Amino acid sequence: MTDNASRNPLAQTLEQASQILAAAGCEAPRLDSEVLLAHVLGRDRAWLYAHPEYALSPTQSSAYQSLVSRRAQREPVAYLTRHKEFYALDLFVTRDVLIPRPETEGLVERAIQWVKTSSVPGTILDVGTGSGAIAVSLAVNLPRAQVIATDTSLTALAVARHNAAHHGVANRVLPLQGDLLAPLSGPLGLVVANPPYLSRAELAGAPPEVARWEPRAALDGGPDGLDVIRRLLGMASGRLGPGAALLVEIGAGQGSDVLGLAHRYFPGATVEIARDYADRDRMLFVRFAQ
Repeated sequence: MTDNASRNPLAQTLEQASQILAAAGCEAPRLDSEVLLAHVLGRDRAWLYAHPEYALSPTQSSAYQSLVSRRAQREPVAYLTRHKEFYALDLFVTRDVLIPRPETEGLVERAIQWVKTSSVPGTILDVGTGSGAIAVSLAVNLPRAQVIATDTSLTALAVARHNAAHHGVANRVLPLQGDLLAPLSGPLGLVVANPPYLSRAELAGAPPEVARWEPRAALDGGPDGLDVIRRLLGMASGRLGPGAALLVEIGAGQGSDVLGLAHRYFPGATVEIARDYADRDRMLFVRFAQ
C-alpha cells in the first residue's frame, strides 16, 4: 500500500470500487461506489470526502465488497440500497417493483395541477402502482385526496403499502389487487398510470439493469409497446364522465399512435400528447369538459 493510500484508506477503497464497476460497464462507477459506501456507513456522500482517512471495519468492508460485487453484475443501485428518491420523497424499493424514474415526476406534477384546478370530486386511481411512487406522491402533496392504487402483484402492493405508511398517508392510499381498472366499478374522476410501454425489441436491447433485473411485467408492452395501453384505454372508455381526466405515461415516439387510440376510445374529449424536457413524447392527457 502506498503512503497516500495508508493515510486515506477510504479514498483508496472508493477508487478500487470505481475501477471494478468501470470494468463491468456501469455508467457512473464513481457515483455508484460513493452511494453504496455511504449506504453501508449510514452517512451521506459529503461525509466520505470529509473523512478520507476513515478505515472500514471488517464487517463494513465485507458488506461493501458484497454490494460492489452485485453492482458489477449490473444489479441496480436502488435495489442494493432499497431506496430511491422520487418527487422529493425517499421511497422503499425491492426487485418486485419498477424503479421510479424522474420522467414520471412530470405525470405527478400534471395530476396535481389538474386536481387543484378541477371542481370534480372523487378518488384518484393509480393504475399499476408498483412501489406506490405516484399514489404516495399525490397523497402527500394533495392532503385531501383519496387514492386507490391497483396492481396485479401482491408483493408490489406490499411495497406500496410500506411507502404509504412511511410517509404518513396510509389512511388515504388504498392498495387493491387487480388488473388495471378491474377492481373498480362505476365512473372515474382522475386516472393516472405508468403502464408497461417498452416494445419487445426495446426491452431486448435495454441495459442489463433494466432487462435483467427489473420486473418484466412492469416493462413489457408487447410487440409494439402498446398492448397494455390499448387495454387500459379500452377499459376506461365510457367510464370517464364530465370533468374527468386520464393521464398515462408513454414511450418516446409513441405519441402519434397513442393519440389515434385516444381519439377512438374517447370521442368528444380533449386529447393531447405532452412532451418532456428533452422534447420527447411522454404523456397522454385526456380530459372531458364539465
